[in-house]
Amino acid sequence: MKLKNKLIAGLVAGAAAFFVGLNQQVSAAIVNNDYALSASEGSPLRTNNNVIIAHATAVYAPAKNVATYEKREWYNAGAYVQYIVGDGGKIYRVGAEGYQAWGAGSWANANAPVQVELAQTYDQAEFRKDYVTYVNLLRSSAIKYGIPTTVDSGAWRGVKSHLWVTNHVWGDHTDPYGYLASHGITKAQFAHDVQYGFSSSGNDVNHTPKPTPKPVKPANKKQVDVTYAMHQRNGHWLSPVKNAGSGANGFAGMPYSAHDLLYVKVNRGSIKYRVHTIEDGWLPWIHKANKNDTVNGVAGIKGHTIDGVQMYYTTPSGETYQQAYYRSQSTQRSGYLGTCADNGTVSGFDSWAGVYGEPLDRLQISINDHSKF
Repeated sequence: MKLKNKLIAGLVAGAAAFFVGLNQQVSAAIVNNDYALSASEGSPLRTNNNVIIAHATAVYAPAKNVATYEKREWYNAGAYVQYIVGDGGKIYRVGAEGYQAWGAGSWANANAPVQVELAQTYDQAEFRKDYVTYVNLLRSSAIKYGIPTTVDSGAWRGVKSHLWVTNHVWGDHTDPYGYLASHGITKAQFAHDVQYGFSSSGNDVNHTPKPTPKPVKPANKKQVDVTYAMHQRNGHWLSPVKNAGSGANGFAGMPYSAHDLLYVKVNRGSIKYRVHTIEDGWLPWIHKANKNDTVNGVAGIKGHTIDGVQMYYTTPSGETYQQAYYRSQSTQRSGYLGTCADNGTVSGFDSWAGVYGEPLDRLQISINDHSKF
């Protein structure tokens, strides 16, 4: 967010008492009012109810700190919004719903009964909780004020990112997309999530479902074997693994070790995969599997640490629809992280496997019409 315009002091005088009582629930999450502006603070101007504005804070700091700053400096900085989400799915109120905040310029401020900031964190688990609460708050606010839940559409009503305001009205901000992308959330994914919402404010993120093909009658399910292996960082290729099982032979990788290369292949259909490295971010998709071809046959860069994996399986035409189910573990956590499905149909944060910044040390993959994990 960072900017925003300041109203003259005369507009502040005589502000109405417009705050809702403590412990109000918004989208199944308790709102913390400790940092709410008082009745004599903030703009007294009512809004038109046309847009809900989605922001990211642009600083890696706890949401509580941002709320504290906006409460203290709302007038001097000329910047505050109604809600700040962060700290593991918490909501902090600053401004009042239905009254203008100073978040995205005059037009947006006048037309947005609610503007929401998403605090930035490097912690993937914390982000998951923040994201669900953020999405649900944006969505419930739109519904409350009779605003469409579509995101950044061509219409002038709906949920709008700060980037949309910049592109269509005024400004130079591009949030929240850069931050969302750093955690694997695309614009399309964000739009889908806001439009449909989540069942709770936990960390279960339902990613955009692709239409599931109708079952082939009679069923024509084929056994699909997936073979994969990981290369130890600055070391050697480890033994390949077929499918996923238990024990030392049930996963690719080496416990408590970092890895820099990965290859994956299937005996039917096709699979594409890519990795995220601490040094480079997401690398290009790979469609082949040849450990001797470090350009087009494996995912990764020698010496660079893999902390994320993403893949998608394509079922041959005429066969029962199957997909890649996979999960990973990192060197800094015990136990496997949530199961991922390539089309997002399982309950879990399943856009990709891993945690940013934590070396991925184990990987399991299964191709099937249901998860066995």
